[in-house]
Amino acid sequence: MRSNRLRTNADKTQLVWLGTRQQLAKLPLLSALIKPSSTVLDLGVNIDGQLTMDDHVTTLHWSCLFQLRQIRMVRSSLTSEAAMTLVYAFVSSYLDYCNRLLYGISDGLLTKLWTVQNAAGHVMTTEQGTLTTLLQCCVNSTGFWYGSE
Repeated sequence: MRSNRLRTNADKTQLVWLGTRQQLAKLPLLSALIKPSSTVLDLGVNIDGQLTMDDHVTTLHWSCLFQLRQIRMVRSSLTSEAAMTLVYAFVSSYLDYCNRLLYGISDGLLTKLWTVQNAAGHVMTTEQGTLTTLLQCCVNSTGFWYGSE
């Protein structure tokens, strides 16, 4: 990099050590230009040192619920198709982005994602009893199911 006159920006560069809790505890503390952090943000995905995806799912959970609250505030003035479009655009796209990284996560994290899908279904439909059908339709279109049938 020095031959191209490029330098790292210590304020924008993030470093994370990957390993188990025991392996991470054995690492010596290095006084480097770039300090290791517990999580890093890479392409919109929060990655922690143990690859548990806990920080990513928590961030995803809260940002989706925020979007759903915003849609719910204007839901009475929207048609069903418009509400469905907004939920797909602002919530389903967040859930679908990098969802393959979520393979094998804990049941507690799956429950957080399930509550987002459930809340999205309630925002999209106002009729009683159609939520399960609506969620199964969403699964068929996205190909990823967070809950159990």
